[in-house]
Amino acid sequence: MVNVISVLDYGCGNSQSVIRMVEKAGASARIICTPEEVRDATALILPGVGAFDHGMGELVQRGLDKALSKVVLQEQVPVLGICLGMQLMCKGSEEGRAPGLGWFDAWATRFPDARETSLPVPHMGWNLLSAVKDNPLLPRHEQEQRFYFVHSYRIHCNDSSDVAATCNYGGNFVAAFQKNNMFGVQFHPEKSHRFGLGMMRRFTEWVYAQA
Repeated sequence: MVNVISVLDYGCGNSQSVIRMVEKAGASARIICTPEEVRDATALILPGVGAFDHGMGELVQRGLDKALSKVVLQEQVPVLGICLGMQLMCKGSEEGRAPGLGWFDAWATRFPDARETSLPVPHMGWNLLSAVKDNPLLPRHEQEQRFYFVHSYRIHCNDSSDVAATCNYGGNFVAAFQKNNMFGVQFHPEKSHRFGLGMMRRFTEWVYAQA
């Protein structure tokens, strides 16, 4: 039974903003930061801002990586990764050398330099996305889904069936991926006003439906 959604604070994310969005969506939420709390979680959000190696380093140093993989992969606890949190769910990133959590067969690669595309990096601001498969968080029938992005690296999925939604910035890139109990989004729902609120409500509904 899901009583609360746990938002992981590992020193690399705006956890309080995510908490406020979850509560605005009508769910109970709490900040967690220890492996013991991760192991007790019935639903998880992995937020994140900053560099890939630093984020993975914090997870490993705090003993959170193994606890996360146990509850997510073995116990099938629902999890949502946000921005860097999504990238950490991959095998790795061009940004650093550390291996990721490896939950998805995917890698983060840097956007082309502005000299090649005339588009500034990082990709920052509002952008439309398109859902490319049926999924619980980003309905394909929605005509307009606009979210706020801030990132210099984009995800490449080796398994195209994992891609839930794409966005265009000098070409299409993966804006969201999903597999079983795992969902990741490159944008920031906590900064995306009514669109982010709608997605977070669907996340809480998805979580409670699996309880």
